[in-house]
Amino acid sequence: MRLTMLSFMGKKNKFSPKRPIWWIGVLLSSCVGLLFYLTASKSIEADSNQRFKNLAHTAQYSIGARIKSYADLLRGTASLFQVSENITRLQFRHYVDGLSLEEHYPAIETINFAKFVTEEERPAFEAKVHRDEAIYDGYPPFVLKPTGKRPNYSVLTYMEPIANAPEIFGVDVAAQPFRARALEESRDSGEVSNSGHLIVVPGRPAMKALAMRLPIYRAGMPTGNVAERRAAYIGSIGVGFNLQSLVQGVLSELPVRSVHVALYDGGTAAQPKLRGAGALVFDSQTALPPALQWTPSARSTLSTTVPINYNGRLWQAHFSVRKNDLYTRFDIYFPWLAMLAGSIGAMLIYALFHTLSSSRMRAIQMAKAMTQELRDSQAKLQISHQKLRRLAAHADHIKEEERKRIAREIHDDLGQNLLVLRIDADMLASRTERRHPRLNARARSTLSQIDATIKSVRHIINDLRPTVLDLGLNAAVEWQIAEFRRRTGIVCELNENQTDIRLNDHCATAFFRILQESLSNISQHAKASLVQVELKKDGDILSMTVKDNGIGVLKEGRNKVGSFGLVGIEERIKILGGKFSIKSSYGAGMTVMVSVPIKADPAYPYLEEQAELDDHLA
Repeated sequence: MRLTMLSFMGKKNKFSPKRPIWWIGVLLSSCVGLLFYLTASKSIEADSNQRFKNLAHTAQYSIGARIKSYADLLRGTASLFQVSENITRLQFRHYVDGLSLEEHYPAIETINFAKFVTEEERPAFEAKVHRDEAIYDGYPPFVLKPTGKRPNYSVLTYMEPIANAPEIFGVDVAAQPFRARALEESRDSGEVSNSGHLIVVPGRPAMKALAMRLPIYRAGMPTGNVAERRAAYIGSIGVGFNLQSLVQGVLSELPVRSVHVALYDGGTAAQPKLRGAGALVFDSQTALPPALQWTPSARSTLSTTVPINYNGRLWQAHFSVRKNDLYTRFDIYFPWLAMLAGSIGAMLIYALFHTLSSSRMRAIQMAKAMTQELRDSQAKLQISHQKLRRLAAHADHIKEEERKRIAREIHDDLGQNLLVLRIDADMLASRTERRHPRLNARARSTLSQIDATIKSVRHIINDLRPTVLDLGLNAAVEWQIAEFRRRTGIVCELNENQTDIRLNDHCATAFFRILQESLSNISQHAKASLVQVELKKDGDILSMTVKDNGIGVLKEGRNKVGSFGLVGIEERIKILGGKFSIKSSYGAGMTVMVSVPIKADPAYPYLEEQAELDDHLA
């Protein structure tokens, strides 16, 4: 590809490094910058739109949650009248005061009870209300409104706080046909009702008020069907709330303050309005001063519409916000920064192309210099590798010494303590055998646990560093082979030409660990039935061969990822200055051969105190 490009450049001399055509680079950088600008703008707008939709869904959930809390408040208050029909104004006032409306339900203006009264019950009802007037203060004189006779009435009898709407005390809420229908449907269904019409509060024409009512049935009477519910019906409990306070309270919790919301009544769930958005119930813009009001437009605003369930009525909440109110300072300048970065980047790439095409010879010279530097680095790497190998040898030596120290401390301290405990437990068991059977059983149990602990300690010591290594390499090899036979059940033969091989502790430990690793590989992977270990000393050369009749392994499988057994053996041998080789083929077993030059060492002094403790632990 490079030759093709160079030949093309040779044919088109005007593309040579000596005569770069800069207007092509400018045009290219302008196109790339414009692409970056459009991409960044679309990304920011999409992100802002998603954040706005999340805000709308948050407001939708908050409005729905507050409306549900009002319905739950109705159900809680209804239980007060179901306990006793003879609730007094004072009791009702104490109950409402305990709700702390201003703190927990700031949008609620009043909680009221509408008594269901027939025309025949009206005189007695009015007489009772007039008697209450002589006892309690705060309520205005009772007058049933509107005047005139009707078959039945739903009269607002109790309301708190009475100071918020004293003028509606005594109003027959069923006097208006649409409210009468809503109350009848609520009475027959037992569900919360609302007419969906805004309530005009005298003296507060600007307030957008709505009401919710819940039917109350006489305690103890059945309400399984419509007829039974009508017979048990005694009235309804209702709340009147300021819709503007409710919605503004939700909007004030949003991180963007300029969100505009308009609520439209879409009718009931049974009879929804199929065309249009429905009647406008609330518009947050009307509550703002004229200077802060704004008109949504398709290009400068984001909008979305979500449904809200208002106790059986379907509201459509239309949210809108100006795009600039969602953008941060970074969002405004980011597309321009992206365009600048794209233009500069494209220009640099274009300039780099010319620079690279004109520096081929310098690249070759640099490659030669780098080759020489690579050779120097390779020499330094080999030196570092040798240092690392010496460091690994030192670390391995320290690890073995630390194992030896830990094993000796466990052997000397913990072993002695366990031995003393065993003697004491044995004496206690002997002395309590006849006179204290239960104590004797406990002592015998403790003695068994101490024996098990001594056995565990002995296993731990052998895992850290078998004490048999102190008796020489031959004894350690024989012990390891015996342990291998006992643990795996595999036949393992030992051939040695000298029964007393003397060498330093470091070399003996290395040979022992190599044997351990080889036998471990055989037990885990080889599936062998016979293992032959040959240990011989020929002059100053000590060699060991471990051969099995297992499945063997291919050459490429010896250095697979996560396998360090053979690598560890090879490193140990190289540290000792010896040789390592493997002979294997798939299905024909494996033979591991190691050899190390050694020097004769004086005989090992056997440790009498360790032998004594070995006898105790045994």
